Amino acid sequence: MTAFALPPHLSAKADPALISTDEQHFAAIAESLQQSVTTLTDRLDAVRRAPGGAGQQALDRDQEVHRLTARLRTLRRFSLDLCLGRMVAEDDAEPVYIGRVGLTDAAGDRVLVDWRSPAAAPFFGATHANPMGLRSRRRYRWARGRITDYWDEVFDPDALTGHVALDDQSAFIASLGGSRSGQMQDVLATIQADQDAIVRAGSRGALVVDGGPGTGKTVVALHRSAYLLYADPRLGEGRGGILFVGPHRPYLAYVADVLPSLGEEGVRTCTLADLVPEGAAADAETDPEVARLKADARMVRAIEPAVRLYEEAPTEGILVETDWSEVWLSAEDWAEAFAAPDPGTPHNEARDEVWEALVAILVDKHELEEESDLSPALLKRSFARNQVLTDAFHRAWPIIDPADLVGDLWTVPAYLRMCAPWLSPDEVAALRRADGQAWTASDLPILDAARRRLGDPDAPARKRRQEAALAARRKEMAVVVDHLVASDDTEMKVMSMLRRPDAQNDLDDESSVPTADPDLLAGPFGHVVVDEAQELTDAEWQMLLQRCPSRSFTIVGDRAQARHGFTESWEERLARVGLDRVQLASLTVNYRTPEEVMAEAAPVIREALPDANVPTSIRRTGVPVAHGPVTDLRQVLDEWLEVHPEGVACVIGDPTFEPTRRVRSLSPELVKGLEFDLVVLVGPAAFGTGIEGAVDRYVAMTRATQQLVVLT
Repeated sequence: MTAFALPPHLSAKADPALISTDEQHFAAIAESLQQSVTTLTDRLDAVRRAPGGAGQQALDRDQEVHRLTARLRTLRRFSLDLCLGRMVAEDDAEPVYIGRVGLTDAAGDRVLVDWRSPAAAPFFGATHANPMGLRSRRRYRWARGRITDYWDEVFDPDALTGHVALDDQSAFIASLGGSRSGQMQDVLATIQADQDAIVRAGSRGALVVDGGPGTGKTVVALHRSAYLLYADPRLGEGRGGILFVGPHRPYLAYVADVLPSLGEEGVRTCTLADLVPEGAAADAETDPEVARLKADARMVRAIEPAVRLYEEAPTEGILVETDWSEVWLSAEDWAEAFAAPDPGTPHNEARDEVWEALVAILVDKHELEEESDLSPALLKRSFARNQVLTDAFHRAWPIIDPADLVGDLWTVPAYLRMCAPWLSPDEVAALRRADGQAWTASDLPILDAARRRLGDPDAPARKRRQEAALAARRKEMAVVVDHLVASDDTEMKVMSMLRRPDAQNDLDDESSVPTADPDLLAGPFGHVVVDEAQELTDAEWQMLLQRCPSRSFTIVGDRAQARHGFTESWEERLARVGLDRVQLASLTVNYRTPEEVMAEAAPVIREALPDANVPTSIRRTGVPVAHGPVTDLRQVLDEWLEVHPEGVACVIGDPTFEPTRRVRSLSPELVKGLEFDLVVLVGPAAFGTGIEGAVDRYVAMTRATQQLVVLT
């Protein structure tokens, strides 16, 4: 069966002289694909049947299962449309075919070159000014496993005269003429040279990708994530990986299908609200003054003195009685024990270390003063049962819940003044609220800092339960070993080997002891990608910096789309929050938004921000922006749905509109990063005044790739 399913108007491109080489190669890809799927399936079955083992062996097995499963999922998902296109070198060599992943045949010959490899760089990077050694390049458009169109670009026209597949438009621009789907358009095969240079840039320091609507910022961010995981050894398996932070849930759902289509599943995606448990129920902050105060990075740093208050050693000693004597625990002894944890140890997790240090001091004092031959273990048990000592310790170093600590800041003015001395009395009063734990989005960076500084309040108790469970298991195992040794009637007494230390270690199965679920978003990550980064406050940046000690970031945004204004340069903003190695890459061509739409959207944003970086559109649809009354909403949608059997529309600004399969309904705040064939703005004047209102109108208008209707 042919891989080509070209529509009648493209019949010239179906000439066998143009596609016979491709057809032969696709047959080889299909055969290699089937062989690879069979081999991987057999390998995965074998790994799953193998003993699980323990420790590093179990981890290695799990990682291999994950790797094989991800590879299988990719191959099964795409079939022939793994192939993105082909390129022909100037020396007239055989075409080189580029794929979402690399693929070899049974003989070991490469039938697809992974798009992220250096060998594939010319496919994306070649231009007429710099062909990078290419004679021509072909890109495919796939639908349901068949090629519905393709484009050839020729870098040596004299050598390929009469090539009927030539097209004046690049594949990227042509792809924008197609309808949107429920997922982001697959643009891997059509990424432009300027974007590709950003995708392949190194990961050290912070790279800012600045560009207006439709310039492909999100495309770049997603492809860069997949490329870096493939190409940068510092970010691979077990080395932290990549965290991709998007602006909101609809955005994450929109791009959920893209990363696997790029051949990579090792990127974790989230919103800022996902980084702390309280984020799921946090409301928007309605008081601008409170939002301003909590946006300050100093509020995050206020957590340190708030916790230190609970780590101050008692200034008075106590007399500790045992069954045999009395031991004086001085203020100096308290201070020595409190200094035992290493710097940076979370408060709650350091508690056991402080207790162990305190008891060790008491044991030493008892033995010194009493010259006793009592065992240290007996003394430790005695101190652990001492009510006076344990009560004093609980008061001196309490377990603290992060939510309680932050809630106290907002309900106890004196506590807040002590931890944030730069606040004026009026500002302290503004931050006070009756319910300290009525969380808003502005609280999340402060809660995150508290969680990192305090640690899990359940960790000490859970650790003791784990140790008790492991001790009980070892005791049971000892009984079993004793029975086996006693029952061993062999001449060599081989069962006695079970009592050797190395055998005892093998018998310990700590994996059977319950542990807490790991926080997969806690980091550290090797690299962080932040989309719509212009919206982040200084405090929110601290949440991300704490998760990426290497300060390796890809920062994607548009200063003109900042709802609360962005008067600084990117370099100034990022230096203030803690990023000093910053490179700036600008995208200035608007591939997505038609010229007709941008002609009306540009004045909207420039009225509020005269120096807004409005990109230049290079597409015209011939469809002018339509205007009408709000009562026309249903008629506009019905007419569009009747004429367009495919594509997705979005109603922006009418919370009463119920979405359907092909018509979304979103607020202006939730459309950033998204794109739709038809956008209907309902009552845009109600979006607000000032910069925030102008930005919301500008962003909403520029989501349209084909048609914009404004209803007032």
